[in-house]
Amino acid sequence: MRARHKPWADDYLKENADIVDQTPTDRKGNWSSAFSNSQPIHLEIGTGKGQFVCGMAKQFPETNFIGMEVVKSIIVSAVEKVNETDCENIRLINENAEDLLEIFKPGEIDTIYLNFSDPWPKNRHEKRRLTYRTFLESYKTILKENGKLVLKTDNQGLFEYSLVSFSQFGCRLEEVSLDLHAMEDPTNIMTEYEEKFSAKGQPIYRAVVTFT
Repeated sequence: MRARHKPWADDYLKENADIVDQTPTDRKGNWSSAFSNSQPIHLEIGTGKGQFVCGMAKQFPETNFIGMEVVKSIIVSAVEKVNETDCENIRLINENAEDLLEIFKPGEIDTIYLNFSDPWPKNRHEKRRLTYRTFLESYKTILKENGKLVLKTDNQGLFEYSLVSFSQFGCRLEEVSLDLHAMEDPTNIMTEYEEKFSAKGQPIYRAVVTFT
């Protein structure tokens, strides 16, 4: 479902510049300054309404979190949730994953999360999938050595495609779960989509990879 247009979104994001960085490319190589500390930085690409990134920030206060969301009418909901959470270790950016290399320097990020990304099921849209090789190249660049990429999805087709893509790219598979919730992982923070799909009995897939 397409998000409803919010004509006030631009002004709202500017009013919350302490949460939503207005010029993220200026932070390249110095994202620690956004948090005024040198804690590890984790990045969620496609943060949606912010449930995951806020939950992670509360659970892991010793880590800084950046939520990236390209759709303004959606990221405003994430801003509201961050305000409710009142955590100092969250920042949001209204940017596209295609511009990662313009926003982060090599080795600046410790972990990247891809949660319930658009599967782009048609073959002609393969290059838009966030686990396509060009995106993997960007992730490898901005991640620190031994940094992790964590993928969660309910879409079996995307999951299988991603495993092949990871293998072809030379990634090391650290974890492959075909039913994440059966593991009862106490550290797993659910997204809005994850709650919805798991309530219907759909399995949630998770893969954790590192780059060699």
